[in-house]
This record gives sequence, structure tokens and C-alpha cells, in this order.
Amino acid sequence: MPIQHFAPPPHVKAPPLSFATRAGDLLFVSGIPGFDATGALPDGFDAQFANVAVNIKRVLAEAGAEIRDLVKVNVLLTRASDVAAMNALYAGAFGPPPYPARTTCVVHALPDPKMLIEIEAVASLAKS
Repeated sequence: MPIQHFAPPPHVKAPPLSFATRAGDLLFVSGIPGFDATGALPDGFDAQFANVAVNIKRVLAEAGAEIRDLVKVNVLLTRASDVAAMNALYAGAFGPPPYPARTTCVVHALPDPKMLIEIEAVASLAKS
């Protein structure tokens, strides 16, 4: 099966990348920041997290997958003080259990100084 690429939505100003790439039965979702439907980045962490969840679900749906198909998630935060809020929001957006494997890192910065979170993921597209 050839590699399949999923482009960013037309309203999102993105760097040169695919929002996701399918290779065989695996879907690799690029790091998704908290931009809203207009391409704007809200100020608050909760709003950015909600946008990330919506955008990941959209990319998964475009590839024929859903949240339950995620096998690995990497969360990048710019503030350690957001870890507890992220865990609470994550449980609602990526649950119910069992959750995918996950790594959470607090990083010095993301590409836009206003970005508070970015999530990348890997999903299985194998249907049993």
C-alpha cells in the first residue's frame, strides 16, 4: 500500500508537513497545536486543549479512525503548571479507559510563543 498523506485544513497556516501520514495500518498524526476553526490560537489552556482534541478527532476521522484507535500519544506542554489540568481534560477527551500509551513532556517552547500545548499521536487502522 502506498503512503497516504493528509493535508492540513485550508484555513490553517501550517509549516511544510502533512497533518497525518498513513503507512500500512498505522496513522502518524503530526503535532497538533490548539488553533481553532479560523486558524486563531486562543489564550487559555483549556481552550487550546479543546481545539487540539477536536483537530485530532478530525484527522482521525478523515483517515477512517477514532480516538479508540490511538495506540501512542505524545503531549508537549510549555508550562508544568498545566499538567494537572491536562490530565483532567485528557481523561475526558481520550477516554474512557483504557487510554493509549502516553508521554508528557514540559518543553521550553513551541514554535509560536502563545502555544501552550501540542499533541502528536499514532493510531492503528487495522480492523479486527
